[in-house]
Amino acid sequence: MTHDATPRSARHGSAAANILLITADDMHGTTPGCFGGPAEATPRLDRLASQGTIFRRAHVPVAVCQPSRSALLTGRWPHRNGAEGFQPIADGVPLLTDVLRKAGYLAGILGKVEHLQPTERFGWDLRLGMRELGMGRGPAAYGRAAAEYFDRASRSGQPWFLMANAHDPHRPFHGSALEQERFSGAERAAIPAPSKVFAPGEEPVPGFLPDIEGVRTEYAEYLSSSRRCDDVAGAVLDALDATGHADDTVVVFLSDNGMAFPFAKANCYLQSTLTPLIIRWPGVTRPRTAHDTGFVSTLDLFPTFCAAAGAVLPDGLDGRSLLPLLGGEQQQDRDAVFTVFHETAAKNRFEMRCVQTAEFGYIRNYWSDGETEYRAENMTGLSWNAMRADPALAARVDFYLHRVPEELYDLHTDPSCLANLAGNPGHAEILARMRKLLAEWMTTTADPLGRHGPSVRVQRPTPE
Repeated sequence: MTHDATPRSARHGSAAANILLITADDMHGTTPGCFGGPAEATPRLDRLASQGTIFRRAHVPVAVCQPSRSALLTGRWPHRNGAEGFQPIADGVPLLTDVLRKAGYLAGILGKVEHLQPTERFGWDLRLGMRELGMGRGPAAYGRAAAEYFDRASRSGQPWFLMANAHDPHRPFHGSALEQERFSGAERAAIPAPSKVFAPGEEPVPGFLPDIEGVRTEYAEYLSSSRRCDDVAGAVLDALDATGHADDTVVVFLSDNGMAFPFAKANCYLQSTLTPLIIRWPGVTRPRTAHDTGFVSTLDLFPTFCAAAGAVLPDGLDGRSLLPLLGGEQQQDRDAVFTVFHETAAKNRFEMRCVQTAEFGYIRNYWSDGETEYRAENMTGLSWNAMRADPALAARVDFYLHRVPEELYDLHTDPSCLANLAGNPGHAEILARMRKLLAEWMTTTADPLGRHGPSVRVQRPTPE
């Protein structure tokens, strides 16, 4: 059975809202200044936040690019849409573009085109890859492409959806040795410098990383790339403003996962899945508002976009519309968030499941057997090498490589998830409660690992 996703209070005549979705690639959930990050990291995103609502407890369902984006565009968990890793979405799973097209929308995508598969199934009316957009890092190129798309939509008289995907701050970071290695001279020439370049030590590193030289250098490179992501977002927003239709457009910003550093991307920690979600919906959101308590998931955006479009919801969605929250109402059952991890870009399986509440985070590492070593893209670059070279960090490095079957963190006292409490007798009752929450969720969503958490045979890692 299907139903109209749009509450009566959100319908404004017969006109459907345009939808602009801007995404960052690998931006930490607290990097934007409006989320407590460096003041000069994201001035344009901070301005957007001042015009709408931010969600301080928003999470992606899985902390790696393609499955995160596939979950967003299907509104389903990875194990229910077929894209647990870098695979195509399963046949028969409805896509957001399918639903919007039926509602009369044009649909365009800028950047990260290949990270939504199969590409042809999305039926994009416009699609431009990274080489046409300054290797996905060119603000002016994004601005021009967005302006041309908006003009095309205006001439057609159709509402539109545009997914503008910055490739920053994904590796290689601005000014890094890897940037020199990975991009040719011509490619580097097409990539402008960020409008602000950070120096090592200018900003303190996040608490889940050690404050050592290699990390400080790489974190500065990451912040510079984050500023260029902000430049891209600003160029697209400027193009929207120039149309005179900003008041008819829902604007959403988020990151697909956490930063590509150890203990972040491609894991289930708080810093892995927390995303800086900003929504500006004229006539619905109020300026300078924030949701600080209830948890939301980017799975909730599919039905939210359907509400903006007055579109019909398909069956089988795992998210709920955020429209009531945006209008100042409360929603039940937002006291916990669940996240998963399946496999890396190199297709190595490291099955993890997580539940987080306001107080605690619980992770079940199905792959951890004392011998298998974790390996992912977040371990390339300066930070991991600096950590491995520091004798004082030997225990932390070994833990990252091997983990333990269960992890439990007090998120009030230890938001960086440094002290595992799973073996602490004083937390046995809490551990049991979190196990139960996770098991119930796995049963409800038909997670293939099953209610009792059977062991999983893990493919041995290959070099990334």
